[in-house]
Amino acid sequence: MSKRWYRFLFLLFCVGALYTCIDPYTPNLEKFQSLLVVEAFLTDADESNYVRLTRSVETLNDEPAKVSGATVVISDDLGNSTSLAERSIGEYRTDSLLFRGESGRTYTLHITTVEGQEYESEPCLMYHVPDIDSLYFVKDQVISAVTGKPVEGVGIYIDSKGDGASNYYRWTYHEWWKFRVPDPRLFNYINDSVIIPAVIKQTCWTSKESDEIMVKSVPKLGFDGFEKKPILFVGSEETNRLTVQYCIEVRQLSLSEKEFEFWNLMTKLNESGGDIFDKQPFQVNSNIKCITDPDEMILGYFQVSGLKSKKIYITVNEILDLDLPVYRYECERLELGEIDFESFTFDEIYAAFTNSTTNYTFIKPILTAEGDLFRLIFVRPWCADCSLNGSLSAPDFWVDAE
Repeated sequence: MSKRWYRFLFLLFCVGALYTCIDPYTPNLEKFQSLLVVEAFLTDADESNYVRLTRSVETLNDEPAKVSGATVVISDDLGNSTSLAERSIGEYRTDSLLFRGESGRTYTLHITTVEGQEYESEPCLMYHVPDIDSLYFVKDQVISAVTGKPVEGVGIYIDSKGDGASNYYRWTYHEWWKFRVPDPRLFNYINDSVIIPAVIKQTCWTSKESDEIMVKSVPKLGFDGFEKKPILFVGSEETNRLTVQYCIEVRQLSLSEKEFEFWNLMTKLNESGGDIFDKQPFQVNSNIKCITDPDEMILGYFQVSGLKSKKIYITVNEILDLDLPVYRYECERLELGEIDFESFTFDEIYAAFTNSTTNYTFIKPILTAEGDLFRLIFVRPWCADCSLNGSLSAPDFWVDAE
């Protein structure tokens, strides 16, 4: 989510600097200032919390500069405090064995950079959030925004009963899936006399975190939870997510009213398609300020939320039981040999079809009954090597249900 987060903050900064306009206008960034960008997240879950510090850049094509060497501390309303360690450049984390947020407590973020600039968040109350009672999937259908035709797949939903301490909620999710390429590379071609077995890379795992913003406000009275709250639709024929085994973890978060307004602003900016001149004016809305220079603008937010999560698996057999179509790879298989060309040798055929222009991968030979080389088989790289789009190692928590 970090790239999407950074894009939103960059556009918010531009909008906040311009406020209103009538005619199309390209912002003049000659007086560009590198501002501190804070992405901070604190929950009551049994996990490490984080603060990521970067500096704003002039264009979205530039890589944000990570802020290293800062002193980062989170304190609560009881006088307790914990220091965050810099686990990687610009990313500071709590020790999950020593610190955990608690619903009902108020937390404040303190940052001191190596230059001596001090920053502090507003005190943020962590609201209790109810459990996710059930996370489930059903056969579903949506209309494609691209083709206008119906797309079949599964809808992911949650039920959550009971009222939390807050009237504002946000949901995120993390997907993982196991997939197999249909034509794995079985051999490596050295020359027409030397073709050796390859390390087969057929089965991999990959993942994706949600980058959409899902928030909702609920009534102060009479609210008793969510029923069949939609989280995600997965088109079974449009992605390899459901071809072997799929896993999704959904997180339900409590929000303060002010953080809800922050995410609502993000949503409006996203829906506007990134046009900074739509729906003017926007205010850059952060709960962090600079103590040493009150006029300095800060981008980002200290997010403090109660958190509940739930995880489910979906297997390809369950997809087939729902009579849903499954994803098919476009592999464009070629079988070529000297017999197919007037003057090409096998070495020349291999070179011609595996260069960066033609972009094929050799997967195995075809031999004659006498064991002589007859043809070479080529497919597209993504059909032969799963590690191009995933990892050969399963996630630590993964349980195969095949």
